[in-house]
Amino acid sequence: MRKFSASLLTAALVLPLAAAPVFAQNKVLTGQAAFTDYTKEQPGVRRHLTVADLPEPYASKGVDNGPDMVERPDNAWPQAPAGFKVDMYYTGLDQPRLIRTAPNGDLFVALSYQNKVMVFRGVGTDGKAKQVETFADGLSQPFGIQFYPAGPDPKWVYIGNTDSVVRIPYHVGDMKATGPAVKLTDLPGGGRLRGGGHWTRDIAFSQDGKRMFVSVGSHSNDDDADTHPEEFHRANVLEFAPEGKFVKVYAYGIRNCVGETINPITGELWCSTNERDMLGDNLVPDYITHVQEGGFYGWPWYYMSTNGGVQDPRQVGKHPELAGKVITPDVLVNPHFASLEMLFYEGSQFPEEYKGDGFAAEHGSWNRANRSGYEVIRVPMKDGHATGEYEDFLTGFVRPDGKVWGRPVGVTVANDGSLFVTDDGSGSIWHVTYTGK
Repeated sequence: MRKFSASLLTAALVLPLAAAPVFAQNKVLTGQAAFTDYTKEQPGVRRHLTVADLPEPYASKGVDNGPDMVERPDNAWPQAPAGFKVDMYYTGLDQPRLIRTAPNGDLFVALSYQNKVMVFRGVGTDGKAKQVETFADGLSQPFGIQFYPAGPDPKWVYIGNTDSVVRIPYHVGDMKATGPAVKLTDLPGGGRLRGGGHWTRDIAFSQDGKRMFVSVGSHSNDDDADTHPEEFHRANVLEFAPEGKFVKVYAYGIRNCVGETINPITGELWCSTNERDMLGDNLVPDYITHVQEGGFYGWPWYYMSTNGGVQDPRQVGKHPELAGKVITPDVLVNPHFASLEMLFYEGSQFPEEYKGDGFAAEHGSWNRANRSGYEVIRVPMKDGHATGEYEDFLTGFVRPDGKVWGRPVGVTVANDGSLFVTDDGSGSIWHVTYTGK
C-alpha cells in the first residue's frame, strides 16, 4: 500500500477531474440499468436492484481486477449532493478502518494493521482535529469498536480483534486507556495476516444490553463448510453474553458481515455484507439487511432468489433441505461493492428526509471488469424498514482513467449531526457537513 504524506489538509469541494454524466436527482434506476460502475456513480442517483435482475452464473467471466492505487491528485475530492460540503479532517494515517463516536463526541478509529485504536477530538476553525491520541495499542488487528453500556456513561470500550473480543476500562473523555485490554472470548480464525480469510470482527449490542453480536466472516470464497473445518462458526453472526460467554449462532450463511448496527426504530440487528466472488461481474450482489434470529442467508450452498435460493454451481447437490430457505436481503447493492461499515442516521444537521436512513461505506470491487463501489451510499428507510433502493452519496474516489485514490471503509455520525468517513486508500478521514449552499 502506498504511503502518503502526514501533512494535514482541509478544503471545500472542488471540481472533479473530468465532467461526470448528469443524472436527475433521486431518479431510480431499475432492471439492468441498476447495475453500475464508477463512471456512472454520482451523488443523487438511486438504484433498485432485485433478484429478478440477476444473471445466470458465469454469464460473464470472473476476473481479478484489483484497484490500481495512486496518490490522490491535487484536484481530486469526494463529491457529495448539492448543499453538502466535504473537508479533509485528517490524513497521513496508515489505512484507517472502522470509526465510531463516543458519547462525548470523540472519534475512535481502528488502525487495524498498526494493531491500535486512535482517538480524534474536536474540529478546529481550520477543519482539522484539535487533539489526536493513541487510545490503545498492542491489539490484534482490531476492527469493531463499541461503548458499553449504552448511554452517556459507558464503563468499557469493547474491541473486536481478529481472534478475540477484549474490553478496556473507559470513562467518558479518556483519550488513553487507563487499564489493560482484558480478553472476554476467543473468536474463530486469526486474520488475513495469519492466512485466516476474512479478518474483520464487528460488535453490536442489543438495545437492552443483554446480547452481544459478533460478526465473523468466512475463511474462503465458497468452500463447503461441511468438509472444511476451518469454516466452523464462520460466515456467521455469533451471539455472546456481554461478559463473553458464547450463547449460540445467531444467524448463518452470511459470508462476511463486516459492519453491524442496531436499527434504532425496530431494535433489529442489521449488517453490511460481502457476498461471494467469481460467478461473474453481476453476481452475487453484496447486501445490507436486517438479520433474522436463526436466519439462513445462503452461503456457501445457495444465494438469494425469488424462490428462496439458487444453488451455487460449485455446490450442486448439497443440502437440498435448505432449498427455499434462503432469506432475501432487504437491500441488494451492486455485486463486488465490498460493503463495509454501516449506520442509521439519527442526527439533525442533515435535511429532515435523511432522518432514519442508512449510510454504508463501499470499499470497491476487485472481481469486476469495470470497477464499481468506491463510494458511500445512502439507504432510504421508511418507518424503520428499507425501501430496497440505495443512493450514491459520496463519490469521486476513482480517477477517470480507472485508477483509484480512495477507498471508504467506515462511517460515523458526530454529535452535531455531521458525517465522518474513513478512507484507507488515501489514509484520510473526511468530514461531510450540510450547509444548504
